Amino acid sequence: MSKFSGTGPSQRQLRVGENVRHALTQLLQRGEIQDDVLQRTVISISEVSMSPDLKIATCYISPLGGGDSKPIIKALATNAKFIRGKVSPMLNQMKYMPEFRFREDTSFDNYSKIDALLHSPKVQRDLDEDGDDET
Repeated sequence: MSKFSGTGPSQRQLRVGENVRHALTQLLQRGEIQDDVLQRTVISISEVSMSPDLKIATCYISPLGGGDSKPIIKALATNAKFIRGKVSPMLNQMKYMPEFRFREDTSFDNYSKIDALLHSPKVQRDLDEDGDDET
């Protein structure tokens, strides 16, 4: 057991995750995956989170322009072994090629909820009240 467990990802996990994200992005840009769903959708890979042993890569994706990401995730999961084989030459410095898992990136939804809350009338009223106390 690592003495750093529970403190977040290590520098190595972050660096490898970014390398994997870059390789996946290149693969998707070249259009090498023969799947109708993937070829007609522009996909953004916002983050790749690596497991501590670097054997599992969880890829957070979202379709650009909105839309339902479930068919995209299903298509990527179906082609995960093909993707793994195509990405391996770009990640040849890794001892083990990670298993890819694809998840929907919900961070943008969370950001918009927080933004809506900050602009709500209740918060604006509270901010105005705090501003009155300072004068």
